[in-house]
Amino acid sequence: MPNSFGNLFRITTWGESHGAAIGVVVDGCPPNLPLTVEEIQAELDRRRPGQSDIVTPRKEADAVEILSGLYEGRTTGTPISMLVRNTDQRPAAYDEMVEKFRPSHADYTYQAKFGLRDPRGGGRSSARETIGRVAAGAIAKKILTLAGAVEIRAYLTRVHDIEMPALVKLPTLAEVEASPVRCPDTATAERMITRIKEVRSQGDSVGGVIECRVRGLPVGLGEPVFDRLEADLAKAMLSLPATKGFEVGSGFAGTVLRGSEHNDPFVMRDGRVHTKSNRSGGVQGGISNGEELVFRTAFKPTATILQSQKTVNVKGEETELAARGRHDPCVVPRAVPIVEAMTALVLLDHWMRHSAQNRLFTF
Repeated sequence: MPNSFGNLFRITTWGESHGAAIGVVVDGCPPNLPLTVEEIQAELDRRRPGQSDIVTPRKEADAVEILSGLYEGRTTGTPISMLVRNTDQRPAAYDEMVEKFRPSHADYTYQAKFGLRDPRGGGRSSARETIGRVAAGAIAKKILTLAGAVEIRAYLTRVHDIEMPALVKLPTLAEVEASPVRCPDTATAERMITRIKEVRSQGDSVGGVIECRVRGLPVGLGEPVFDRLEADLAKAMLSLPATKGFEVGSGFAGTVLRGSEHNDPFVMRDGRVHTKSNRSGGVQGGISNGEELVFRTAFKPTATILQSQKTVNVKGEETELAARGRHDPCVVPRAVPIVEAMTALVLLDHWMRHSAQNRLFTF
């Protein structure tokens, strides 16, 4: 089903931006996992709107309710259903979009595919759908932490044409969260914030890049040939609203190197095989090699801007659209916890598949 993701650890999200609620059903969570509402809420608080003066001013508490799958603080092994109610709805702000298609948005394609659409904030195509992903990702994160001390860290490396210097070490969560833009380099973060405020004052928007790094993964996650680890990560990231690019390890920069420069030499360290460099980004042959997983996701500028734009209406007539509503001038800062959540969902699903394949039978 197109609204579901994963194999053994499977999620199904539901709801619209200005409907009554947004939610998710998680199926495949192991029983007896200690879990609290507060653990899930902590991740949702990182994603919610209204956090700072550089994001949408929509005021939503995004308070999660767990409806099933939990008894006396532990998971039961049955589906976990979670709900977040929409409390700050302003559908009237989208009256103009009932007849007019927003440029670079999903309005036209949804209308063409289904014959109708929910114009209120984009309905199902809104980034508010990602609430369900983050709630489910919080569970996946906890399982990964308990299973192997896996550490997932995402952060901004670029906003518009402002890029931070290469990191020497993995930043802590506190260093990432210290700035509303979620760039761990303080000087670069300040420049990014200034740029976002500048374009917002002009009724415009900018995009950027998020890098994600994962430590603690075992060797062997990933399935040849079509379910390669990086392929499933790419699908997960490119399923997010506003994404336009994905690269792992050296990515596109590796295309200018020769094989003799790009290859990762193998070495023995701590009694096991390692790679001396990590241009592969922790994945070789579609399977994790035990090194740090490194990938980047590109986000386009927010499609809805507060400027008059040329478009067409549902009758095919050329017209202009002066969009209203509350929108992020740059979606990338709030996308950081969403990238982490989708990463956790992919890794946990592959870990469960790997365990089922390699531990179930003995020949």
